Amino acid sequence: MGLSIYIFSLVLLFSLVPFGFTKEQLSSRECEDLGFSGLALCSDCNTLAEYVKDQDLVSDCLKCCTEDSDDSMSKITYSGAVLEVCMRKLVFYPEIVGFIEEEKDQFPSVKVQYIFNSPPKLIMLDNAGQHTETIRIDNWKREHILQFLREKVKPTSAN
Repeated sequence: MGLSIYIFSLVLLFSLVPFGFTKEQLSSRECEDLGFSGLALCSDCNTLAEYVKDQDLVSDCLKCCTEDSDDSMSKITYSGAVLEVCMRKLVFYPEIVGFIEEEKDQFPSVKVQYIFNSPPKLIMLDNAGQHTETIRIDNWKREHILQFLREKVKPTSAN
C-alpha cells in the first residue's frame, strides 16, 4: 500500500511540474512598451536580478527575453528593416549618420524613416513586411550596425 501511494505521488508530482515551468511570453510590442526593446537574452535578466531587487521588473524581463543558446539567435533572419530616427537628433549620433550616408546602399531592403523625437532603432520586418522586432541602436558603432544587418537581413534577390 505504501509503495502505491509513493508511486502515485511521484506520478502526480511529475505531471504537475511542467505547469510550474511554463514561461509566459509577451509580444514584442508589449515588451517595447515595458522598456524591453532589443534582443535581450534570459541570462541578461538573471544578471539584472543580481543588481535590481524589483521582482516585477525581473519578471517582465523574463517574459521578454530569448533563451540563451548558440543557435537561438543565429537562425533568426528578417526580410527587411526600417531604420527609424529623428532627423533633429541625428547630430548626436554620428555613427548612425555615417551608416546612412556611406553604408546604407549595401542594404536595399533597409529603409530609413525620419520620425520626430524617435530614438534610433531598427524595426525588423518579416516576409509580409510586418513589424516583428524593435532594436534600439543608440550606442551602436557603425560596424555593429553593418555586422548585425549582414547577419540578420536576408539579401534581396536580383530581378
